[in-house]
Amino acid sequence: MPRILAIDYGAKRTGLAVTDPLGIIASPLDVIPSHTLENFLKEYFEKEDVSRVVIGMPKNTDGRPTNATPLVQAFINRFKKVFPARELILHDERFTSKMAMDAMITGGMKKKDRRNKGNVDKVSATIILQSYLESNS
Repeated sequence: MPRILAIDYGAKRTGLAVTDPLGIIASPLDVIPSHTLENFLKEYFEKEDVSRVVIGMPKNTDGRPTNATPLVQAFINRFKKVFPARELILHDERFTSKMAMDAMITGGMKKKDRRNKGNVDKVSATIILQSYLESNS
Protein backbone atom coordinates (compact mmCIF):
# COMPACT_ATOMS: atom_id res chain seq x y z
CA MET A 1 0.00 0.00 0.00
CA PRO A 2 1.25 3.52 -0.68
CA ARG A 3 2.65 5.80 1.96
CA ILE A 4 1.83 9.44 2.69
CA LEU A 5 4.76 11.84 2.97
CA ALA A 6 4.66 15.09 4.97
CA ILE A 7 6.91 18.10 4.46
CA ASP A 8 7.69 20.86 6.95
CA TYR A 9 9.43 23.21 4.52
CA GLY A 10 11.84 25.83 5.81
CA ALA A 11 14.31 28.31 4.39
CA LYS A 12 17.33 26.26 5.50
CA ARG A 13 16.03 22.84 6.55
CA THR A 14 13.06 20.68 5.68
CA GLY A 15 11.60 18.11 8.02
CA LEU A 16 10.07 14.99 6.52
CA ALA A 17 7.72 12.40 7.94
CA VAL A 18 6.07 9.37 6.40
CA THR A 19 3.37 6.86 7.20
CA ASP A 20 3.86 3.15 7.47
CA PRO A 21 2.81 1.18 4.35
CA LEU A 22 -0.73 0.85 5.74
CA GLY A 23 -1.03 4.63 6.08
CA ILE A 24 -1.84 4.46 9.79
CA ILE A 25 1.23 5.56 11.76
CA ALA A 26 3.20 8.78 11.16
CA SER A 27 6.94 8.61 11.84
CA PRO A 28 9.84 11.04 11.36
CA LEU A 29 11.79 10.31 8.19
CA ASP A 30 14.63 12.80 7.89
CA VAL A 31 15.68 16.43 7.92
CA ILE A 32 17.53 17.68 4.87
CA PRO A 33 18.84 20.99 3.55
CA SER A 34 15.94 22.63 1.71
CA HIS A 35 17.98 23.22 -1.44
CA THR A 36 18.36 19.41 -1.81
CA LEU A 37 14.66 18.60 -1.33
CA GLU A 38 13.74 18.22 -5.00
CA ASN A 39 16.50 15.65 -5.62
CA PHE A 40 15.69 13.86 -2.38
CA LEU A 41 12.03 13.55 -3.40
CA LYS A 42 12.91 12.25 -6.88
CA GLU A 43 15.02 9.48 -5.34
CA TYR A 44 12.49 8.73 -2.62
CA PHE A 45 9.58 8.49 -5.07
CA GLU A 46 11.60 5.99 -7.14
CA LYS A 47 12.15 3.75 -4.11
CA GLU A 48 8.83 4.12 -2.28
CA ASP A 49 5.20 4.08 -3.35
CA VAL A 50 3.83 7.45 -2.16
CA SER A 51 0.17 8.21 -2.83
CA ARG A 52 0.15 11.82 -1.68
CA VAL A 53 2.26 14.54 -0.16
CA VAL A 54 1.07 16.75 2.69
CA ILE A 55 2.84 20.07 3.13
CA GLY A 56 2.51 22.29 6.18
CA MET A 57 1.15 25.70 5.25
CA PRO A 58 2.33 28.41 7.65
CA LYS A 59 -0.34 30.79 8.95
CA ASN A 60 -0.63 33.26 11.80
CA THR A 61 -3.08 32.56 14.58
CA ASP A 62 -5.64 34.75 12.81
CA GLY A 63 -5.25 32.71 9.60
CA ARG A 64 -3.27 35.33 7.67
CA PRO A 65 -0.01 34.41 5.89
CA THR A 66 3.27 34.51 7.81
CA ASN A 67 6.68 35.68 6.59
CA ALA A 68 7.37 32.04 5.62
CA THR A 69 4.21 31.63 3.52
CA PRO A 70 5.69 33.03 0.25
CA LEU A 71 8.70 30.69 0.61
CA VAL A 72 6.43 27.66 1.05
CA GLN A 73 4.19 28.81 -1.79
CA ALA A 74 7.21 29.06 -4.09
CA PHE A 75 8.14 25.47 -3.19
CA ILE A 76 4.55 24.35 -3.83
CA ASN A 77 4.62 25.94 -7.29
CA ARG A 78 7.91 24.19 -8.07
CA PHE A 79 6.61 20.86 -6.72
CA LYS A 80 3.57 21.03 -9.00
CA LYS A 81 5.81 21.58 -12.04
CA VAL A 82 8.31 18.85 -11.19
CA PHE A 83 5.83 16.29 -9.87
CA PRO A 84 2.56 17.08 -11.71
CA ALA A 85 1.07 13.62 -11.13
CA ARG A 86 1.60 13.72 -7.34
CA GLU A 87 -1.34 14.66 -5.17
CA LEU A 88 -0.32 17.61 -2.98
CA ILE A 89 -2.37 18.53 0.07
CA LEU A 90 -1.90 21.75 2.04
CA HIS A 91 -2.34 21.34 5.78
CA ASP A 92 -2.40 24.02 8.49
CA GLU A 93 0.85 23.94 10.44
CA ARG A 94 0.05 26.50 13.13
CA PHE A 95 1.71 25.69 16.46
CA THR A 96 3.54 22.59 15.17
CA SER A 97 6.98 23.82 16.28
CA LYS A 98 5.66 24.51 19.79
CA MET A 99 3.89 21.14 19.84
CA ALA A 100 7.09 19.44 18.62
CA MET A 101 9.14 21.01 21.41
CA ASP A 102 6.52 19.99 24.00
CA ALA A 103 6.49 16.43 22.62
CA MET A 104 10.28 16.19 22.81
CA ILE A 105 10.26 17.42 26.41
CA THR A 106 7.47 15.03 27.36
CA GLY A 107 9.30 12.21 25.61
CA GLY A 108 12.38 12.84 27.72
CA MET A 109 14.66 14.12 24.96
CA LYS A 110 17.79 15.70 26.37
CA LYS A 111 18.12 19.49 26.20
CA LYS A 112 21.14 19.18 23.90
CA ASP A 113 19.09 17.15 21.40
CA ARG A 114 16.13 19.56 21.63
CA ARG A 115 18.46 22.42 20.61
CA ASN A 116 19.09 20.62 17.33
CA LYS A 117 16.58 22.41 15.10
CA GLY A 118 16.57 19.47 12.72
CA ASN A 119 14.93 17.36 15.41
CA VAL A 120 12.21 19.99 15.81
CA ASP A 121 11.66 19.99 12.03
CA LYS A 122 11.30 16.19 11.87
CA VAL A 123 8.89 16.11 14.78
CA SER A 124 6.94 19.05 13.30
CA ALA A 125 6.56 17.15 10.02
CA THR A 126 5.34 14.14 11.99
CA ILE A 127 2.77 16.29 13.82
CA ILE A 128 1.57 17.75 10.49
CA LEU A 129 1.17 14.23 9.11
CA GLN A 130 -0.54 12.88 12.23
CA SER A 131 -2.93 15.84 12.24
CA TYR A 132 -3.73 15.21 8.58
CA LEU A 133 -4.36 11.50 9.26
CA GLU A 134 -6.64 12.29 12.18
CA SER A 135 -8.64 14.85 10.20
CA ASN A 136 -9.22 12.32 7.41
CA SER A 137 -10.10 9.25 9.43
